[in-house]
Amino acid sequence: MAESCSCNDFTRAQLLRAGVAQAGRGLPAIEPGMPLPAGSGMDRRSFLLRSAGAMLAVYGASALSPRHFEEGIAQAAAAAPPSEPVLVSIFMEGGWDSLSVLAPVKEAKYHELRPTLGRLEGEGQPFSEDENLMWHPQASGLAQLHSEGKVTVFPAIGYDPPDESHFTSRHYWEVGELNAQTRSGWMGRYLDVAGDPGNPLQGLSLDYSLAPALATTRVPVAAVASPSDYDFWAYGLGEPLSAPTLDTFGALGALGAPSPAFAQARTASLDTSIIRNQIAPFGEHEGKPGFTSPVAYPSSGGSFPTRLAALAAMIADSSLPIKCVSLSGVGSYDTHSDESDTLSTNLAETIESVLAFQRDLEARKLDDRVVIQLWSEFGRRPQENGSGTDHGAAGAAFLIGSRVSGKMVGEFPGLSKLDTNDNLINTSDFRAMYAGLIGQWFQTEAGLVIPGAGSGQAGSSPYGTIPQLIV
Repeated sequence: MAESCSCNDFTRAQLLRAGVAQAGRGLPAIEPGMPLPAGSGMDRRSFLLRSAGAMLAVYGASALSPRHFEEGIAQAAAAAPPSEPVLVSIFMEGGWDSLSVLAPVKEAKYHELRPTLGRLEGEGQPFSEDENLMWHPQASGLAQLHSEGKVTVFPAIGYDPPDESHFTSRHYWEVGELNAQTRSGWMGRYLDVAGDPGNPLQGLSLDYSLAPALATTRVPVAAVASPSDYDFWAYGLGEPLSAPTLDTFGALGALGAPSPAFAQARTASLDTSIIRNQIAPFGEHEGKPGFTSPVAYPSSGGSFPTRLAALAAMIADSSLPIKCVSLSGVGSYDTHSDESDTLSTNLAETIESVLAFQRDLEARKLDDRVVIQLWSEFGRRPQENGSGTDHGAAGAAFLIGSRVSGKMVGEFPGLSKLDTNDNLINTSDFRAMYAGLIGQWFQTEAGLVIPGAGSGQAGSSPYGTIPQLIV
């Protein structure tokens, strides 16, 4: 993983979101009008061993007794059809450079705007749906899957008017509308409509804290660091003591409480103990994962490939009724400088892991149940600033899976005409993509989740044409 040379706005946004993840704390007001992330103020019941930073939390469960979670999870698993669809949303943090991921190498304007960073024709595989575009050499896994009809490409996706703030633009994508006041995530609202009141595994965040896109208003969701290393290591506590210690925490949580403070602590312990027992088989045992993968995952990329491997095994387990999953890709893409090396490293490690995940799903015959979404808060400016690029507008997004249409959505607009801020013009709206996923993948009325989106079937909408995403 390579570290990006991030701007102050990006660093501030990370710190603010970290503050939101702490129970009982509001978001510090640093800039007037800066939106609170979705999920701010949600009830959180968590079980922490801060010496290791390991964490599992259940969000939005204040109205439900945790003693019902075991029953709720079992009932949801029993009710789920064998073909229950799953969406895995992967965030490319920082605004990745779509003009490098899919480079318009045959446009003279591209090389004029990027004399240093511009990719050269022949470095990567041609993009079959637009002869002017070429895949980044480190995105060969996407190119391979696209050639198999398993990648739907949005080469210039965004919204109008664009906002170049990391914090605000990411918020819009997370909540599924251009409203700074919205506090529920777009996947969270889907779960409110189609989820279960006793199943926190239906929305699973694998990024240590709640992903705002999963923030619900009615049903519980869960966040874990990673199911593969979910062992709650603490200083001086190892096997054979750690497992019975965690069991004791859960047993204490089931006891009566002499005061509200005790009740809150014991409820948190019981909540998370129930989820721990559900995902314990996917943790490490004596240094080895509690599951096997039918394919080899990359050894680089930090915990990202391990999280995906564990997730594939969890989806394969019919007792875990998972609907929506959120996690972040490798590293950051806020590449104001040193973009070539940073983007190449992080892109390669992310895409190689995603390719392994897709092959894992195929080997398990789960590939017709899972759609993978890759997205970022915006693209980068077409003109380089030297060794990097600054915040832009339209960017790239991808849907991956055996059931996606595999067709480009919205043409690449070219660089001869840019917007008033000299950024790439968008040719598709992210809300139309969400509407298509809700209506076509989840078979749910999209207007219940994305304001004004209607059914979500292919056709016109307030956000432009809703494409045919699923076949």
